[in-house]
Amino acid sequence: MDIVVFEAEEWEAKACAALTPHHTLSCTKAPLRRDTVGAYAMAEAISPFVESDLRRDVLECLPRLKLIATRSTGFDHIDLAYCRSAGVTVCNVPDYGDHTVAEHAFALLLSLIRKIPEAGDRVRRGDFSTRGLRGFELAGKTLGVIGAGRIGRRAIEIGRGFSMEVLAFDMAPDLQAAQDLGFQYVDFVDLLSAADVITVHVPGGGGSQGLISDPEFALMKPGAILINTARGGVVDPEALIRAIDSGRLGGAGLDVIAEEKALRDEAEIFRSGSGLQPDQLRTMIADHALLRFPNVLITPHIAYDTREAVGRIIDTSLANIEAFAQGAAQNVVR
Repeated sequence: MDIVVFEAEEWEAKACAALTPHHTLSCTKAPLRRDTVGAYAMAEAISPFVESDLRRDVLECLPRLKLIATRSTGFDHIDLAYCRSAGVTVCNVPDYGDHTVAEHAFALLLSLIRKIPEAGDRVRRGDFSTRGLRGFELAGKTLGVIGAGRIGRRAIEIGRGFSMEVLAFDMAPDLQAAQDLGFQYVDFVDLLSAADVITVHVPGGGGSQGLISDPEFALMKPGAILINTARGGVVDPEALIRAIDSGRLGGAGLDVIAEEKALRDEAEIFRSGSGLQPDQLRTMIADHALLRFPNVLITPHIAYDTREAVGRIIDTSLANIEAFAQGAAQNVVR
């Protein structure tokens, strides 16, 4: 097959060389874009990461495309309806980051409740005062896990390791897992109202879009902490601002934000055919406003990014491509 790997770092390009004995391979650091897709019209398989534009109008410019092997677990950035209609198989990497993402969720949480960024900044300035830096401990607090899949269950294990009580909400409860790990399934409303800390581990897509907004924040305990390492669209940023600004929410740790892609390249707003709508621009402004709050900690979508995890990503992606080429596609998304 003619294969193009997008958003490829140098080490990834070297790893992808394993495909060359049987395939034609091209690697580029750039993401796939509408204005550059014409250069890749011969591609039969592409392997993008999360910054590539995989909407219908872009994919339609790849007439020979048979496979998208996304180097991510999430696939909400891909137009699956088009892929189904065009006979394009989509494969993902389902389980590379269970430990990695859950650990980052707790890194955000601990940084917030112990005010580590502010404390570190003070010391670098030669200020060793402790005023305003008092935090709280996790032991005995209630952790609410929204989405008890692989990552959510790892977060549960970590929470239990901190001697937290754990509640979980999931559309498909696994009672054996609850017994083994020592947590309790509850409905969504009960979780929101009981948890001191809420961590979100649901997939992206229509069902989870705007899952947490004004009504959900109103149900939360005053001073609760929200952690989101899932997808930016799961949390309504305007509602989050209102919850933080009013003091209803004690803090938020975010590795993802709703208009992350546009914020990474704000010049995109002014490019012809950017397609950004007024509501998207409003969300971008909200994302910017969140940066002003001292009790909001935002990292640049790095929860997945450890040496171990990225190694698993590339290994699984290459295996997905080879399996498809041999007529035995694996990790095919719905």
